[in-house]
Amino acid sequence: MYTHEELNTLRNQSLKLQGWIRQQTFSPEMEKTLRRFSSWEVSELIFKVNQSTFRGKLAADPSLPGGEVEPDGRQRWFSLEEVNELRRRLKINRKALTPPRPAGRRAIRAAVANFKGGAGKSTVALHLAHAAALDGYRVLVVDFDPQATLSHSMGLTDVAEDYTVWGIMARDLIRETTRMNSRPAAAESGTALPRRELPPSITDMGLGDLRISDFIKQTSWSTIDAVPSCANAAFVEFASAQYRHLNPEWSFFAAVSRYLDQIPDDAYDLILFDCPPAIGYQSMNAVFAADMLYIPSGPGYWEYDSTTSFIGQLAEALEDLAYGFDKTLPTGKIGLPKTFCEIRFLLTRYEPGNALHTAMYDAFRKVFGDHLATHPVEMTRAVEQSGRFLSSVYEMDYREMTRETWRRARSTFDNVYDEFRDVMLSAWDKLEDDA
Repeated sequence: MYTHEELNTLRNQSLKLQGWIRQQTFSPEMEKTLRRFSSWEVSELIFKVNQSTFRGKLAADPSLPGGEVEPDGRQRWFSLEEVNELRRRLKINRKALTPPRPAGRRAIRAAVANFKGGAGKSTVALHLAHAAALDGYRVLVVDFDPQATLSHSMGLTDVAEDYTVWGIMARDLIRETTRMNSRPAAAESGTALPRRELPPSITDMGLGDLRISDFIKQTSWSTIDAVPSCANAAFVEFASAQYRHLNPEWSFFAAVSRYLDQIPDDAYDLILFDCPPAIGYQSMNAVFAADMLYIPSGPGYWEYDSTTSFIGQLAEALEDLAYGFDKTLPTGKIGLPKTFCEIRFLLTRYEPGNALHTAMYDAFRKVFGDHLATHPVEMTRAVEQSGRFLSSVYEMDYREMTRETWRRARSTFDNVYDEFRDVMLSAWDKLEDDA
């Protein structure tokens, strides 16, 4: 018979081997680094201009970043920092290369969510983050999933649970409880409102004093930061239930949204959430804070059925929030009832030559109409490898495979991102309309 003690023993054995496993996945220094991008990639795939035009611009202005030339080739290779400097300084046909972004508006927030495991949530979030960064946007990813796949893919492995979403929620509980306890006596009765006392096990952790920046970690991509997750944060669901009991007035679902409200509006352009495969305290924080909801699903019937259940349970949970909480409680920049600017369903692991997949695509389209993304994520060998090695297609060097194989994999995510960007810009417009 096995108890929690045996499970803890297995966990400790796993922790001892984490260092070795990281070495198999990342660089020998256990630190993930970002490769350089060839002049062909920069011109045709990132800036979308002719190679000869790009080379002519570089030749005409020696002060522009020139990249590095490898000893065995004529191709120039540019770092992401150099790509972004070129983006800021170059104009093609008098047109700037910087991406569109409404002035004076906060970052758009998008949640990638579904409670069907294996739907590709982390893969989609990772590729959207990398594609947006290559497009010139500044991105913050927030990993709500204790499996921490997105965090590991970003090269963030040594993460303490205090600096995850759990830490943000505990910090919010402390601060909100302190604020509630400092309220004046009720106006009508003149009696003091009930005080909520938190035990030292929570208040003495020091989480209430943590700064906004303490939760944000840099990644190997200079324009992508992350609030990472870790396996030790899996207890957040149990802890959150306890926290609600300690302070029933605490609007737990708005904790992360209140945290994001404290980040300067111009610090990031896009904030992406990778949600756990369940509807719980973490996922409710993610969907409440989100302006856009992206729901990935595999192309099978059971996955369609699970997705249907997900949106039904999510609707019930959001309805409970809308009518089960005091509307006067502060929820930050997002209020109740919760609304989304955009909702999209995205098919993943799609094979165009598979009759079942095409039939399911048609079924999704018939049910969800314009809410279904036109371009699914196609399953290719390179896409499969990216998931296996915790790297996006954008991080993979096309010289390590045939260029056509790599190009096909990149093309599927380019199409998904281009459509995502249109949805993002539409959501930004709606945020402006509501401002």
